[in-house]
Amino acid sequence: MDKMVSVVIPAFNESANLRTLVSLLDHTFTCMGDVQYECIIVNDGSTDDTRVVLEHLRHSYPWLRPLHMRHNSGQSAALLAGMRLARGDYLITLDGDQQNDPRDIPKIVDALEHYDCVCGYRAQRNDVWHRRLTSWCGNLARRWIVDDGIRDAGCGTKGFRRNCLEHMVPFNGVHRFFAAMVRNGGLSVTEIPVAHHPRTHGRSKYGLGNRIFWVLY
Repeated sequence: MDKMVSVVIPAFNESANLRTLVSLLDHTFTCMGDVQYECIIVNDGSTDDTRVVLEHLRHSYPWLRPLHMRHNSGQSAALLAGMRLARGDYLITLDGDQQNDPRDIPKIVDALEHYDCVCGYRAQRNDVWHRRLTSWCGNLARRWIVDDGIRDAGCGTKGFRRNCLEHMVPFNGVHRFFAAMVRNGGLSVTEIPVAHHPRTHGRSKYGLGNRIFWVLY
């Protein structure tokens, strides 16, 4: 494969997760063989040591490109900023909390050979019950408004061909509607099962109130 792969990861106060996450990315990239790659980790105005950790890591991993937002702008803004800065033909998104598995990247890349957009779904959720409940309610509300055929829009593991970008209209919460916008643009979308791990550091930025409110808004 002669296409370049860009991984984009939003990170808000995830300093405790970044070293392990970057190490797993490095191992995954190495195992992929002769593939051009980069990773843009977007520091979304973090108030912990995320900036310091990223600046330290970039010296050890030349493929790492930190992007520091001036203010906390939210996951959608961070993702779009990173995706627009990316140089890859294939754009892959992951969350910065280590719950998404970088080892799913190769199968996302394989699926992008056939589809414009690939959405991961968490076949086996490893979250506490109230996070599973808020996710279920959020997906239900989204499907009620826009039935895009995606069962798990909250899963951070996604892949896009570069031509998907022109169909993504920026607004707060747009990352939950990426597939709907891509499909509306006449492009192809598929789903594949991906791994999901329990969070070990930090805490979730979403709850029932902010997730349902922004989906409905």
